[in-house]
Amino acid sequence: MNPQKKQLRSWAKEIRKNLDMQTISKELVLKLRNSEEYILAKNIMLFYPKQGEVDLLEILEDKSKSFYLPKINGENLLCCSYKRGDELCESCFKTKEPLTDSISDKILDLVIVPALAVDRNGYRLGYGGGYYDRFLQNISAMTLVCIPENLIVDTIYPDEHDVCIKKIITI
Repeated sequence: MNPQKKQLRSWAKEIRKNLDMQTISKELVLKLRNSEEYILAKNIMLFYPKQGEVDLLEILEDKSKSFYLPKINGENLLCCSYKRGDELCESCFKTKEPLTDSISDKILDLVIVPALAVDRNGYRLGYGGGYYDRFLQNISAMTLVCIPENLIVDTIYPDEHDVCIKKIITI
């Protein structure tokens, strides 16, 4: 594992502990809803937040969109439909996943990706499993990260397999 990334992960988790993520999440949801990418999208994949992460689940109230959550299957992420209130189970990484069957990720217009930190070039720092990088390699949909400004860094020391995110929404 890249030692610089390991150090950045620890740093980002410490920074998040001192942020008011509830307020930040509400502000990021407002910015997201007003973004052209969100307005134009019909099929949106987001993530169920882990503790301390940005929580964008409020957008599920938008009845004009179809939403999807990821589900881990071996080394891969699958795209599964989700409506608020659908039953979820706990994954091997202690995240919530839908019980619904996976569908083709080709229908997605927008993928909102979680990140511990992101650099100014659009590379994101995840938790180290590479799930999103593998998933995003073949995605044509718009990709974005919603993250507080405090977690934007000059570089995350990207590896050759890291996939660049197309847009960063921040406050």
